[in-house]
Amino acid sequence: FQVKSENKKTIWNTEEVPEGSEFDDTWDPREKPEYEIIFKQHVGTEDVFFGMTGKDPSTACCEDIVIKIKLPETKYSDITLDIQDKVLDLRTPKKKLLLHLPYPVNSKEGRARFLSDEETLEVTLRVLRKFDFINSS
Repeated sequence: FQVKSENKKTIWNTEEVPEGSEFDDTWDPREKPEYEIIFKQHVGTEDVFFGMTGKDPSTACCEDIVIKIKLPETKYSDITLDIQDKVLDLRTPKKKLLLHLPYPVNSKEGRARFLSDEETLEVTLRVLRKFDFINSS
């Protein structure tokens, strides 16, 4: 089995490299900040009282991922945030976080806000789901 590549000098095919591995830097001395991943779903009375939509409390029914990252002694202007479909890359002068996300997200329509009182960056990302009997909208 041999894979043909466009460049004869490459030793691997681009499909073999996992997404987000270009961000990995094992030699970076910055510490990893504390973070928390929260799954969020939108429910209405038809879900709570009648169970009409078939949603349950599992992550399979969640529409958003909220990532809360503790960044003590950090200013908003020092934060660099890059979000790909499956990777969140956050860098500050003292901290670095490379997070492989549990589900693919819409990287173009997320939002982030820095809560200066709590010294926390809160990133909300919409999960990309295939339509099925639970996720129909």
